[in-house]
Amino acid sequence: MERVTVRSEANMKRKIISVSIKRQVTIPQKYFEALGFHNEAECILQEDGILIRPVRDINSGEFSEQILADLISQGLSGQELLEHFKEQSKKVRPAVKKLIAQADALVKSGEGKISLDEVFGAEDH
Repeated sequence: MERVTVRSEANMKRKIISVSIKRQVTIPQKYFEALGFHNEAECILQEDGILIRPVRDINSGEFSEQILADLISQGLSGQELLEHFKEQSKKVRPAVKKLIAQADALVKSGEGKISLDEVFGAEDH
C-alpha cells in the first residue's frame, strides 16, 4: 500500500525565520507558547525538511500508570513503592530512545518499510 501524507494548508501557520551564521534559529514566541516548548526541542530530519517540536517529558504520565500497576502487583506500597517508581521512571526515556534508534536503523536499511495499514490495521468502511 502506498503511503499518503495529508496536510491541510488551512491549519498550517507559515512564518519565514532567519538562520544565524552559527546555524541557529529562533522559534517565534507565539509558536513557542502554543506548542508548549520548554528548554529542549526535538529535531527530526524528514525527506523535504526539518520538523522541530517540543520534547515531551515521557516520564510524566505516558507510562506512569503501567509502571505503578506493575509495582503494586509486586506488593509494593508506601515509601518502597515511591522509590521503585522513581527508579523505573528513569529507565523509560533511555528505553524509548533505544527503540527510536532501532527504528531509524531499520528505515535506513530499507528493511523497515511498511505501509500505514500494516502499522495501524486496515480501515473498516
